[in-house]
Amino acid sequence: MTAIPAVQPTGAHRGRRAANRRSGPPEDAPRWERPALAAVLVVATVLYSWGIGHAALHPFYGAAIRSMAESWRAFFFGGLDASGSISIDKLPGAFWPDAVSVWLFGPHTWAAALPQVVEGVLTVWLLHRIVRAWAGPFAALIAALTLTLTPVTVALNRATIPDTALTLLLVAAAGALQKAVRTERLLPLITCGIWVGLAFQAKMLQAWLVLPVFAAVYQLAAPGTRLNRALRVLLAGAVALVVSCSWVLIAWATPAASRPYLDGTSDNDPFALVFGYNGLSRFSSDSTAFGAVAGTAASRTTGNTGWDMLINHTVGPQVAWFLPLAVLAAVLGVLWRIGQPRTDLLRTGFVMWGGWLAVHTLVFSASNGNHAYYTAVIAPALAALAGGGLALFRSEYEAQYEPKLEAQYEAELEAQYEPELEARYEPAPEASYEPAPEAEHEAGGRRHLVLPAAIVLTAVWALVLDWPTRFVSWLLPVAVMLALCGVVGLWNRGPRTSPRMVHAALAAGIAATLVVPAGWAVSGLNPLYAGAATSPMAGPVGKSYYEHPRHAPRRRGLGRPNARDTALLDYLTTHRHGEKYLLATQAAYTAEPLLRAKSEPILVMGGFTGSTPFPTAQQLGSLVATHQLRYALLTTQRPATPATTWVKSHCTRIRPTDYARHADGSFGLYDCSPQR
Repeated sequence: MTAIPAVQPTGAHRGRRAANRRSGPPEDAPRWERPALAAVLVVATVLYSWGIGHAALHPFYGAAIRSMAESWRAFFFGGLDASGSISIDKLPGAFWPDAVSVWLFGPHTWAAALPQVVEGVLTVWLLHRIVRAWAGPFAALIAALTLTLTPVTVALNRATIPDTALTLLLVAAAGALQKAVRTERLLPLITCGIWVGLAFQAKMLQAWLVLPVFAAVYQLAAPGTRLNRALRVLLAGAVALVVSCSWVLIAWATPAASRPYLDGTSDNDPFALVFGYNGLSRFSSDSTAFGAVAGTAASRTTGNTGWDMLINHTVGPQVAWFLPLAVLAAVLGVLWRIGQPRTDLLRTGFVMWGGWLAVHTLVFSASNGNHAYYTAVIAPALAALAGGGLALFRSEYEAQYEPKLEAQYEAELEAQYEPELEARYEPAPEASYEPAPEAEHEAGGRRHLVLPAAIVLTAVWALVLDWPTRFVSWLLPVAVMLALCGVVGLWNRGPRTSPRMVHAALAAGIAATLVVPAGWAVSGLNPLYAGAATSPMAGPVGKSYYEHPRHAPRRRGLGRPNARDTALLDYLTTHRHGEKYLLATQAAYTAEPLLRAKSEPILVMGGFTGSTPFPTAQQLGSLVATHQLRYALLTTQRPATPATTWVKSHCTRIRPTDYARHADGSFGLYDCSPQR
């Protein structure tokens, strides 16, 4: 006898499907999910690691990484040289993985850059997991792919800059918060505070920008009473504060003689390093706020600020490709969920990622200036909103057509099996088979049109961002054709359109939004379009590109000194007679190539800016008198200090030919004990 499929009432079936769409992602993974995620992770690994042996090693941080790998004192306190006489001008947490990698594998450029590659790939994988738990596998795949192909992400993950670690740790914190809201458990909320505290070790106060958003999200959406939620938020905030300030408190309690002098401070105070030099001075007209040392052009940037900083011709192509889509998703994701319970998880996700984006945009706009790579921290929010938004728009799009398709399918089944059904079953009341009212979709107006409109908006915005440079103009026709195919296919869907054709149209539309930013992202593999080592970015923008329009800037890795530096190191090593320091240098700019080439104790006078008051002239004279220092290397590229004035008045300048140079240029080597 022919098997008879169960025929359910159309209204009941549609109601159950609608409920399933809104209750969260399916438990079972679709067959395409794992292969697709694996492909995205492979693409991310290739983009971030290609040519890693010639990675953009930041000169200052690269020197510190090699020194930190040689000495526990330098490792813990972030010493710029192996003796740990002065620290870097940041907290050292972000460079600990780099130093461990160099300690394990040796002083190679790829060893210093490897942790950034791992951190970048982990961020993509972790964002996929978080978005999947929030909005389903389709949204998670879009988010992971979007983050992978964000140009500033590719450029930054190929460099040695703290923002990569900051982004990973904050994404982990967002995942813990999401779990805390979903499960009402305290431990994930405490874990969120720990992740934020660890992110503070990477980039200090910037890690705290998400705290108001996280606190508001938990207070608004977590289960439990209002008082219980508030107490939990306070507890998690206290945990974040303790973990954040742990290194600062240890440095503050350590005697000054037992640790390096803290660069960027006028009083060797760790709180001045964090809250002054790397805090208030970046938003105040007083560059010496809270004990900070005045920044110079080498330590501060004055561009990329104001309300339009995310969409200017430099920053826009780095990160803003999905900005209109993300804003649209955040707004509609909240508006369309009005009337849902306070604990609605879908709306909560849009509030969290939208708040992340809004707070960072506001702070960047109000600061004195930003490097383009600072915006990498908002890339996960843009990617999550893009994925979650497209998934939401897709569900509303499919909701417009599914009832018609289901009704047609069920009518065909009823016509086929009607004789057997009438013979075997009592007819059900007519009311139970009446279609459910479609007031829900009628109230939503034309929500199904938002999906193709979002694709058009994103594709047009890509043309706008690329237009000033026309860098990947050959990809623009491809993006336009894909967008047309996708939108026309979605727009002309009918009752007899096969699901495969709809999926193909959607895939074409999504590809249209990705193809132009992908072109910019891939350009970062070419050193000509990868920005400076101190300010990585993709494409033909930025000071580095305009200064070298036809040739990539020179980059020096670990253990690869040029002939000039080799000759100087040989001279100093040959004439060294037991002194503690190989030499003293004026500012880090002068010491960086020597420290990257060879791990030696070098007294860096003035720190990164050259203006940090260490060592004093008296301290320098004492070191020379006790035979701990003999040579000093000065430069005209940094401001004079009491220490450099002492060198010029008490030491003898050495002829450049003595250390294989025809001329000093902007440098001058001095012997402070010529009678020895």
